[in-house]
Amino acid sequence: MDKNDNVQSVDRALDIIEILAVEPEGLGVTEVAEKADLHKSTAHRLISTLAERGYLEKTETGNYKIGLRLIGAVSCYINSLELQTEARPYLAQINADLGLTAHLGVLDGDQAVYVEKMDVISSVKLYSQIGLHVPAFCSSLGKCILAKYSRKELEDVMGNCRFINYTKNTIPDMEALHEELAKVRQQGWGMDNEEYEEGHRCIGAPVYDYRGEIIAAVSASGSTKILTEDRFREVAEYVMKTAAEVSRSMGYGD
Repeated sequence: MDKNDNVQSVDRALDIIEILAVEPEGLGVTEVAEKADLHKSTAHRLISTLAERGYLEKTETGNYKIGLRLIGAVSCYINSLELQTEARPYLAQINADLGLTAHLGVLDGDQAVYVEKMDVISSVKLYSQIGLHVPAFCSSLGKCILAKYSRKELEDVMGNCRFINYTKNTIPDMEALHEELAKVRQQGWGMDNEEYEEGHRCIGAPVYDYRGEIIAAVSASGSTKILTEDRFREVAEYVMKTAAEVSRSMGYGD
């Protein structure tokens, strides 16, 4: 199969998804083939592949409808948009009240991803941006989300992680990470204390969804000259309070 055939197969598969998206009771292969203007054997092959991946599912009547895998993928995106919208005013408040840069982050494998950022006006340049991936094990955001995992789950998630020594404070290995996450669970917040970048600190706290699951984290960060040791408790308490407010806006505790 050449490149054009591959592109055509993707195009046809998307046609099928769009057809079934407006058919809550589903359709049979013959009906899908007719609506998509496909040969029945072609429609059957594409539908079978999509069903195997969970993007379509077969009903008791033999029809096919949108599957849970596709619903889950779309829901993740919608939830992410909702999360950013709900968190934005709280991140702005971190700026205003603490004079620190605020981030909202989620987990992508063994990486933390910034999905929202509110900067302070400062001469200090923080090298972070929306969409940036950083190693979760040396990120306050990452630690807060990793803390939801059991020991076995964590080792599965971090199985391919290389514990690079970014600074003298970087967590060196999995065992040290287990110890660090136990502390995060106990105190309710996590910290990157010059672990990824010298001269930079970050304090984060987890965000929960309506199911009580950790889905993200918020943080306040700044240089070691601004986020000094005597501010750790004040900033940690503020960030935990902010994370709790974002969690409530996402339905946690309702």
